Amino acid sequence: MSGKLPGRTGAGLRAQDVVELALRNVSGPVLVPGTAEYDAECATYNLNCGFRPAVVVGATSADDVREAVRFAAGQGMPIAVKSAAHQIVGSADGAMLITTGRMKRMSVDAEARTVTAEPGLRWSEVLPRTAELGLAPIAGSAPEVGVVGYTLGGGQSPLLGRTKGYAADHVRRMNVVTADGELRTVTPDSEPDLFWALLGGKGNFGVVTEIEFDVFPVTRFHGGGIYFPGENLAEVLEAWRLWVPTLPEEATTSLGIQRLPDLPALPEPLRGAFVVHVRFAHLGSADEGERIVAPLRQAATALLDTVGEKPVTAIGAIHMDPVDPMPYFDRSMSLREFPEKAADTLVALTGPGSGCQLANLEIRALGGAFDREPATLNAVPVRGVPFVLFGFAVGGADQADDLREQLARVIDGLSPWAADRSMVNFLSPDEARDTESVRAAYGPERYARLAEAKRRWDPANLFRFNHNILPRR
Repeated sequence: MSGKLPGRTGAGLRAQDVVELALRNVSGPVLVPGTAEYDAECATYNLNCGFRPAVVVGATSADDVREAVRFAAGQGMPIAVKSAAHQIVGSADGAMLITTGRMKRMSVDAEARTVTAEPGLRWSEVLPRTAELGLAPIAGSAPEVGVVGYTLGGGQSPLLGRTKGYAADHVRRMNVVTADGELRTVTPDSEPDLFWALLGGKGNFGVVTEIEFDVFPVTRFHGGGIYFPGENLAEVLEAWRLWVPTLPEEATTSLGIQRLPDLPALPEPLRGAFVVHVRFAHLGSADEGERIVAPLRQAATALLDTVGEKPVTAIGAIHMDPVDPMPYFDRSMSLREFPEKAADTLVALTGPGSGCQLANLEIRALGGAFDREPATLNAVPVRGVPFVLFGFAVGGADQADDLREQLARVIDGLSPWAADRSMVNFLSPDEARDTESVRAAYGPERYARLAEAKRRWDPANLFRFNHNILPRR
């Protein structure tokens, strides 16, 4: 245990209670406020969203997680969980924070085409291991995102999604510590209702300590990004809008309207530039990929074109998402359609002369296998939704009101085309903290089933610092 404790920490937690926890077979560190170790353990990707728990347990094993959950439950303390810390919903004041970053064991079964992974792993650590065996997981656009959190929220891949569906659709088994402190093996046969709820229900039902999922014989793709001047947004967006319905399922695309920072890490044409970033990935041959992307190249003169043959480990090159922590605000929505009038509205809200300061406003085309139900059903709510939109504004707390207003202007402006369900992994902290927003993201029937699962597995709502589903009463 590290740090000097007062007589009581948050949530009425006594110093001797923390000592007891540290001695109860917890192998990892037990940390309290006031130390550099505590601050490092609480660090997050979004610098506007920080953790301030009463105590942190740096779990090294499922046994550590069990001890931590049992202790917290006995104290009546709520529990937050942190893996890669890309999606933080609440500060966890007075709570216990369980971090899983030390749990990084994994194995790959090449014959069965499966991976077994602990929750501290990120896709950047899994991809090289599977690639050695000619296999690939359904990883997302940002390889530094955690495997488990991404998958529990559905997991939308810019490479394999339109042919295979969501990452959640290909999970075989999870080991989960539930709110009663028990470690359970959850499969479609052993605990079908909990299996369904976990996959799409985010962190509402326990701490996943191990996950087993399918991987696929994919070693390369043809793709990357084409950056056009922002002044050509109207032409490029219209070309993209008309091009999307022509794509085969082997091809995936999204479009980002970006105001990039002036940083040396960016290629010279992109530094401080206003650009339209068309992302493209194709699983077929290079020749076919070039034929498919050709109409987009004719939309305007590109500043930079990175589309070409790439190993599957280069999946991050499709979106080029930022890696380093930063302060930001975000919003998202799903679209039931994207007609010409919606595109014109988006240009007016974010294009030249709009005054928009958002760092990125992207629209992702779904369809294909994203629309199909998996062999084993789960709680992912957005099947049949053709587009998802995500806005990202960089700035600190002193800019919060202005940046939230800019995000709201875009979301509200496109509301005539909004779908009635949302992609859970894209909900902002503000949205995820709002019960009605969470309910709307799932839809009434799915939310009711999730609430019933919550009543059974976490009736006291210990796991509440998430996209919280209230236990059914």
